[in-house]
Amino acid sequence: QVQLVESGGGSVQAGGSLRLSCTASGYTSRYSMGWIRQAPGKEREGVATIARFGGTTYSDSVKGRFTISRDNAKNTLYLQMNSLKPEDTAMYYCAASNALWVDRTRPTDFGYWGQGTQVTVSS
Repeated sequence: QVQLVESGGGSVQAGGSLRLSCTASGYTSRYSMGWIRQAPGKEREGVATIARFGGTTYSDSVKGRFTISRDNAKNTLYLQMNSLKPEDTAMYYCAASNALWVDRTRPTDFGYWGQGTQVTVSS
């Protein structure tokens, strides 16, 4: 079982950038991983995923602005967020799965979750 701890959230003005980090207690190379967000009153949205062997997917709402990556030597997952918009405001969760790949549109297929980090973007 892996434990995940997110960091890097905060408040930023529209057009700004943030980088989220997720440190895992185990080897990130053993998992497919992703970032999922949830805004108040809205359903969870799979923002970005990275397969166990490196393939990535993004939601249309963040494609071209966000980049998911990981450093297996540091057991850390990242989400670089640029050109932030007020609609990006949400709690962002790091998640992991033993599967080789998780469908971004099915975030509940991730078996392990962090506690979340809040991102607030003001206009």
